[in-house]
Amino acid sequence: MKTIIEPFKIKSVEPIRFTTPMEREDILLKAWYNPFMIHADDVLIDLLTDSGTSAMSAKQWSGIMDGDEAYAGSRSFFRFEKAVKNITGYKHVIPTHQGRAAEKILFTIVGGKGKFIPNNTHFDTTRENVEFSGADAVDFPTDEGKRPDFIGDFKGNMNIPALKAFIEATGASNIPLCMLTITNNSGGGQPVSMANIRETKKLLQGYGIPLFLDACRFAENAFFIKLREPGYADKPVIDIVREIFSYADGCTMSAKKDALVNMGGFLALNDDTLARNARNLLIVTEGFTTYGGLAGRDLEAIAQGLEEILDEHYLTYRLRSVAYLGEKIIAGGVPIVEPPGGHAIYLDAKRFVPHIPPDQYPGQSIVVELFRAGGIRSVEIGSVMFGKYDKSGKLISPPMELVRLAIPRRVYTQSHIDYVIEILLDVYSRRKELRGLRIVEEAPILRHFTAKFEKI
Repeated sequence: MKTIIEPFKIKSVEPIRFTTPMEREDILLKAWYNPFMIHADDVLIDLLTDSGTSAMSAKQWSGIMDGDEAYAGSRSFFRFEKAVKNITGYKHVIPTHQGRAAEKILFTIVGGKGKFIPNNTHFDTTRENVEFSGADAVDFPTDEGKRPDFIGDFKGNMNIPALKAFIEATGASNIPLCMLTITNNSGGGQPVSMANIRETKKLLQGYGIPLFLDACRFAENAFFIKLREPGYADKPVIDIVREIFSYADGCTMSAKKDALVNMGGFLALNDDTLARNARNLLIVTEGFTTYGGLAGRDLEAIAQGLEEILDEHYLTYRLRSVAYLGEKIIAGGVPIVEPPGGHAIYLDAKRFVPHIPPDQYPGQSIVVELFRAGGIRSVEIGSVMFGKYDKSGKLISPPMELVRLAIPRRVYTQSHIDYVIEILLDVYSRRKELRGLRIVEEAPILRHFTAKFEKI
């Protein structure tokens, strides 16, 4: 096998600061053991998120200089609109400052008390925007998608039988739309098959329920389809992408992922009435319809990024570089969600630290130790992020306790990843030393961003 190299050259660099374990222990204490409260200057390798952390290309930076900052009808908007329509085929394109703003607008209009929004698995801001409207966010992952050690090609799929049973029990009139997240972020970054997208649409169509995609990582999902699903090996990625979007009625997207930019997003859809209402709300909350909270330069960068993300040499490198990290730590015995996803490696905290129960947040314990040991910032996706309380105040945990190591696009080299591997193997060798944590302060929603912890 030939070595898969980065399909780009490095043109500009940014220094990173080295700290000692003693310094990092003090940093953690001041941050209340929450990675979101750590200053970025104190992080050596930042795997907190792949959102907005990409390195932009020379052409994107040239677009920044060429941005048209007209308040209404800017040239940059029309280039952006054309790029989005080229991949989605949707009639209406509504820019927003990021994906959660698109979610906020959409669910403000269609949500509300007594409504239900099904999904294969909602991610954090999607769930909260649904529930903030008064509606209920309901997840339907497949059984294999809840098993980190199960090897499957499309573990991010929607559970079609469970979705059908839910629609029958709930009533289609109470379900304004169904979401499908590609790739399934909360489910370990696992892809959704074209067959599953098609079957989900067919089921919903029978009940008159629209299908919307959470399309943050549409290109990575499309490349998994090309690699794994029969009949797609010889199809260009752009054709696979267009087929994916053809089965849906609209999408929300954080352009901070697969559009390779630091800020931006959009809502795209076909329904004229919904689009009109969305644009009216956009003007109130984000800005005029041709900028939607973004500068013209941002719109230029997104348009260029949507072209670059479809490069199959880039996608080969992207998926392979993430798999490289997964394969090396699996060989060292570290339990992860298998197979490796498209944008991140997810440690299985239940198997990593089985001595720490869910109500002591095993994933957060690993997050803390990865930073203390090596200056690596990651994020918990488990009982901290998605845990709820019953009426007695007892924690209700999600099916999986995970730690996500999200790989920023075009940022780190193999030597950076080799360092991450060394730290992971070291922490795993000392896993019995790790201790649980308790929450001492939390917000009522999205608590993982600001919660304060102390060690038990």
